[in-house]
Amino acid sequence: MTTPPQHRNPVGVHRTRIEWIDTDAAGIYHNSVIVRFVEAAEASLMGGLGLHGYFPVAPRVHYEVDFESPLFFGQDVCTVVELVRIGTTSMTFDFEVWGQEFRQRPCRRAARGRYVTAHSNRDHLNGAASTPWPEEWIAALSRPE
Repeated sequence: MTTPPQHRNPVGVHRTRIEWIDTDAAGIYHNSVIVRFVEAAEASLMGGLGLHGYFPVAPRVHYEVDFESPLFFGQDVCTVVELVRIGTTSMTFDFEVWGQEFRQRPCRRAARGRYVTAHSNRDHLNGAASTPWPEEWIAALSRPE
């Protein structure tokens, strides 16, 4: 597998293979697997920093993706998520999903995009409200790797 490029910001990486369940009958990936791969890379980032309580309080509030090339059943994939901005109550991430060399096809970027998460007060019954990120999370996410 190709190694992800170097980044100045915190990154999470997820490596996997396109399985049959990820594809249509022609063996080409469903667009929805991109979200799953990106979340797995994000989980790698947050888990690596010890921020295990992140997901229940960090819903996505904006998500955009450009699909650039297909991925195929059996193809290895590398997903990289990079934290590009920490605000008071939100974070912005960029991501790339790369299909590795496969059956005479070169390594290609399959998708790229950006999403924003917001820190929630966890009150799912009465409507969540954005609250500032915990200071220790900002410190963990701001440390150089």
